[in-house]
Amino acid sequence: MHSSLIVAAAVLSVARAQTRSDKRGLVFVPNKDSPEDNKIWVQDGSDLTWYYNYGTTPAPAFADQSQSDFEFVPMLWGSIEDTSFLDSVNTLIDGGRNISHVLTFNEPDGPSQYGGSDIDPSKAAQVWVDNIIPLSEKGIKVGLPACTGATTGIPWLQEFLGQCSQLISTDGNDKNCSYDFVTIHWYGNFEGLASHLGEYSAAFPNKTQWITEYNFDNQDLETTQDFYNTSSEYFDRLDSVSRYSYFGSFRSDDSNVGVNAVMLNNDGELTDIGSWYLGGTATGVQPQSGLAGRNQVGALLAITLALVGGLLV
Repeated sequence: MHSSLIVAAAVLSVARAQTRSDKRGLVFVPNKDSPEDNKIWVQDGSDLTWYYNYGTTPAPAFADQSQSDFEFVPMLWGSIEDTSFLDSVNTLIDGGRNISHVLTFNEPDGPSQYGGSDIDPSKAAQVWVDNIIPLSEKGIKVGLPACTGATTGIPWLQEFLGQCSQLISTDGNDKNCSYDFVTIHWYGNFEGLASHLGEYSAAFPNKTQWITEYNFDNQDLETTQDFYNTSSEYFDRLDSVSRYSYFGSFRSDDSNVGVNAVMLNNDGELTDIGSWYLGGTATGVQPQSGLAGRNQVGALLAITLALVGGLLV
């Protein structure tokens, strides 16, 4: 009976992992040392339908991909003093690229040393008025800034929206800055993720959610895979989540979220999570395996042999 339960649980786990979804996108982190990795995400059969690269222009690695095949979503990453983001998006549109969505401000409530854009809400509001509202008026769907998963996120957004509304309210005519979807980042366990999404739903009701960075960082492999399977199934089931992108499109040695949280091993081979995310089956590839790991073992072996040789002389 016990063994039957184990088998059933394993089958259920694999079945969940093999689910396909058109909600999935790519947080593109290019590998300059191994550019061949970039093509993995657009191989035949990949589930990924869209990507962003924290920038305003499409990645050269995907120059052969049409907007309809692999949608590029521009991002206004941080504070600017002009309308360069607006101008860049308009240039893409004028060039024939159908830009339908834009992302704004990467973790503006977070310090720069941890990857945040660290922007005061009042400054962000002015940049939004200058660059984002004109795009919204064209029919482009705009996302709220993507705050950190800390408790500072929602208060920052509320202050930002208040400041923005003040800027566009003139002559006694009160207006509200509008947005089309909420953008969320999360690093932590699934229970915290689900609670975080609920808090955002309460603070910003009747809006769809994009989870544009998420992972359970610095965990053992089993915990990491369980988190991936549970969270992806959850996102796919929720109508309120329209898109999501797992942060881990790099090799284990390049990871800043732990060696097991990645979609590629050190040879650029898809891990189980990487293959599942693209809609495939488990590969059995260990995240820390590959050339780098073998080189480390080889170096240790060489040192050992040298020491032994020295002792034998």
